[in-house]
Amino acid sequence: MPTSPIRAQAAARESSVRAKIPGSLARYHRAQQSLAGGVSTALRRSARPSPLYFQHAAGPRITDVDANSYIDYTLAWGPLILGHAHPAINRAIAAQLPLGHTYGAQHDLEFQVAELLCRAIPCADLIAYANSGTEIVQVALRLARAATGRTKYLKFEGHYHGWDDSVLVSYRPTRQQIDSAAGAPIPVGLGQRPNHETLAVEWNDRPAVERAFAEAGNDLAAVVCEPLLCNSGCLPPDPGFLAFLRDITTRHGTLLIFDEVITGFRLALGGAQQHYGITPDLATFAKAAGGGLPLSILAGRREFMTLIADGKVVHAGTLNGNPIALAAAKATLEELSRDNAAVYASLWQNGERLRQGMETLLRDSGHPIITSGAGPVFHLSFLDRQPRTYRDTLAADNALYSDLALALLDSGILVLPDGRWYLSTAHTPTEIDETLTALRQILEHPLA
Repeated sequence: MPTSPIRAQAAARESSVRAKIPGSLARYHRAQQSLAGGVSTALRRSARPSPLYFQHAAGPRITDVDANSYIDYTLAWGPLILGHAHPAINRAIAAQLPLGHTYGAQHDLEFQVAELLCRAIPCADLIAYANSGTEIVQVALRLARAATGRTKYLKFEGHYHGWDDSVLVSYRPTRQQIDSAAGAPIPVGLGQRPNHETLAVEWNDRPAVERAFAEAGNDLAAVVCEPLLCNSGCLPPDPGFLAFLRDITTRHGTLLIFDEVITGFRLALGGAQQHYGITPDLATFAKAAGGGLPLSILAGRREFMTLIADGKVVHAGTLNGNPIALAAAKATLEELSRDNAAVYASLWQNGERLRQGMETLLRDSGHPIITSGAGPVFHLSFLDRQPRTYRDTLAADNALYSDLALALLDSGILVLPDGRWYLSTAHTPTEIDETLTALRQILEHPLA
């Protein structure tokens, strides 16, 4: 392929962006003097040319400290399913604030939100609250161990289930790491404890799952997966793959756990399990669940969740069931469920229109481009064939995508650095049109 106009203008775009963000650059330099890495979570350091600092956001748009406004497809890495500062969430939080910030005791919002969740989520006979996706996955795995009397679990390469040592393995390994690991789970960073309880296989690989059960089925407490692999390419399950997981776990007395931290309330009101028609034993939710406030949820079948209800499985947390977070969650669920969840039709339609529009523009300009995922969350890769597994994504030209993200930023479009795009119910055809126009301008009239 001839030199891409996206790549050719990268240096000019970086200079242009830097000139627009002196306030962010100064703040990032200051933050590095007192805050480890200058950011509150390591992934934010990958922002190019620098992490931005923001002061205002509403609906689908966000404004930085230098008064640059962007159409936002990051949505705080996914939680803002209704967009920024949705009026219903603002009202709910404002009503709760003068009543108290946290009680360390019970209140009506706990069961009111639980009732909404049990009506919406297919696997939810009972639910439990925590504050982050990492926490709630640990609750799910502890519950699976208690329910089965087993200690090991099976996960899939590229899937992310939080930063705890027990699950932070085989997440985005390099080809060299994969080749040298000889099938063993691969830790992500220094300081992680040795992991002898995890088996990791490729996504969509039925024979590998069958081998894992043949070798360790009597020891497997759970199989855990993102039902749509959002964290590493938005890779959907092959037709029948989730049904296969449901069948093989049932036959072996192993719990099937869907990590719906991203897919929950995004693909459908009932999550990926509603979208794909496969009901797990347990499912974890976070991100969109709180509409922007910290909240995570474990939903599960009564026979398992009773172990928590009876106190046989310890589930604790000072801020669990925080009334401000649950006020936001109730408002979010009520908005999403309004008129039989009619808002999902436009959410999907806008997402698919954006996907298809970008595919057409980039392919017509000679770029090998692939999008995968679903309307409300999809991934854009410079690849020449559709990926099925995480290893397929390793062939993507990530440097070219980084150049595209930089050009879009210079054009007032904010996207995540890893190729993932999120839409909210606040995005309208107007934002989609503006985004496609900006991309067309980048491709047809590049900076010198």
